[in-house]
Amino acid sequence: MSISRERVESFLAKSLRLIGEEVSSPRVLLALLDGGRRPFETRAWPLRDPLFESSSSDLARHALEEKRPLLAAASSLSPDERCRPDRWPGSLLCLPLLSGDLAVGAVCLGREPDREPYSSADLEAVVFLTQSLAAAIRCGLVHAPAEEPFPPAQDADPLIGGSRAFALIRTLIERIKDADAPVFIYGESGTGKELVARAIHSRGRRRAGPFIAINCGAIPDQLLESELFGHARGSFTGALRDKAGLLEEADGGTFFLDEIGDLSLPLQAKLLRLLQEKEIRRIGETRTRRVNVRFVSATNKELEKEIEQGRFRMDLYYRLRILTIEVPPLRERKADLLLLINHFVDRYGREMGREKTYISPGAMELMMDYPWPGNIRELQNELQRCLVLAGGDRLIREEHLSARINPRRQPASPVSYNYFEARAEFEKRFIHQALVRFGPNKTRTAREVGLTRQGLFKLLKKYRIGEEPGAGEE
Repeated sequence: MSISRERVESFLAKSLRLIGEEVSSPRVLLALLDGGRRPFETRAWPLRDPLFESSSSDLARHALEEKRPLLAAASSLSPDERCRPDRWPGSLLCLPLLSGDLAVGAVCLGREPDREPYSSADLEAVVFLTQSLAAAIRCGLVHAPAEEPFPPAQDADPLIGGSRAFALIRTLIERIKDADAPVFIYGESGTGKELVARAIHSRGRRRAGPFIAINCGAIPDQLLESELFGHARGSFTGALRDKAGLLEEADGGTFFLDEIGDLSLPLQAKLLRLLQEKEIRRIGETRTRRVNVRFVSATNKELEKEIEQGRFRMDLYYRLRILTIEVPPLRERKADLLLLINHFVDRYGREMGREKTYISPGAMELMMDYPWPGNIRELQNELQRCLVLAGGDRLIREEHLSARINPRRQPASPVSYNYFEARAEFEKRFIHQALVRFGPNKTRTAREVGLTRQGLFKLLKKYRIGEEPGAGEE
C-alpha cells in the first residue's frame, strides 16, 4: 500500500500543530533522517526559528544516537551557556522516532525560559501523540518496501486517544490494573466508561477470569437482586431450580456495575455488605458463599447530589470511590477527535466491505466544531450513518452529515480556481459556520468574527442568508 508524499506532509503538519497545542509548546521541530544516509530535513511549527532549530538539532542527534528521550532544562545550563547567542535559552524536550530498529527522525519541543520546564507528564503526552509518526515517515518519506502497509487502527485496543487527558487515563489504568480495591469511573453518557472498565480487566492480573457487566438501571429492582445474588429453588414464584447469580459467575474476575447511581437503596445496603464481607447469600438460602471479585462501578450522575437528596448511601459512595477515573467528554478531547474519526471510518468501512473512505475537509471541519453531546457513542452512530449515505462514494461530504452537525445542510462546493469565486464561497461558508457557532444573535456574531454589525448584514444580504425563525438582532 503506497502513501503519497503529499498526504504524509499534510499529516505531519497537522501532527506538529496538535503536539504544540496539547503540550503547550510555542516551538515544535520534526527532524527527518533517512536511516542515517542523508542529512536532516526539518519541519517546524508554527515558525522557522534558526536559534531553536540549531539547539534542537544537536539534541535530536544525541537522542537518536542513544535511542531515548532527552530533556534539557534552562535551569541546568550555566549562566554562560544561557547567554550564548547560538543556544536556545529555554527548555527542550526531544523524542526519537523509531520504526523497528530504524531511526527515522525526532520530535523536539521548546519553551521560553520564563515557562515551566518539561516534565515526565509532558513526555508521556508526546509519546502518545507521536505513535503514528514513525510509520508515516517511513512509509511516505523514506520509501519503505511497497508491501509494508500503513499501520491500521488496532481494534484489540479500544482506548483510542493521544490527548493529555487520555494519556492520564492510560497511566491510571496501568497503575491500578492489578489492585483489588474498587474502581469508580465517572463520565457523561457515551464517553466509553465500560471500555475503560474492560481495559482495567484485560490489562490486569484478573484478565484470565470473567468480566461480567450489568446495567443497574436496565433491570427491574425485583429481578436485579436475583440476577446479582442468585436464588434457591422455590424461593419465589417461578424459581423452579437453584440459580447462581452473576456475582458468583464473576468469581476470580471483574464485576462491572454500570449506572450504579440507579441502584435502589435496599440493594445498595446489600452491595455495601458484600464489599465489606466478600460474601453473598442467594435469595431463599441461609448459607453464605465467598466470592473473589474486583468491583468496577460507573455512573453519569453526580452522586454527591444523590446523597444530599437521600437517594444514595454515603458509606457505599466512599467504599466505591477508593480509586477514581474521570473520563472527560469528547468536547474536551478535541485532540482525540481526529484519531477517533479515522479509526471508526476505517473500522466500519471494513465491516461494510467498503474501499477505504475519506472525509472531505468541509465535513471534517464541521465535525471538529460540533460539541458532540452524545460523546463517542454519538460519533460512532454518525459515522456509520455517513458511510451508508455515501454509498459508493469514497468521500464523506458535508451533505452526508446529519442536520444537527450541518444545520443548514450545506452541500460540498465544487473546487474552483477562480479567485473571486473561491473568495465568495469562503465568505459564504464562513458566515454560515459563524451563525451556527455563535447562535442567531447577529450583534454577537459580528463581534466574535471581527465584523461590524453593518458589515455582517451586508454579507448576509449579499449571499441571501436569511433570518432563522425567532432570530434576534440585538
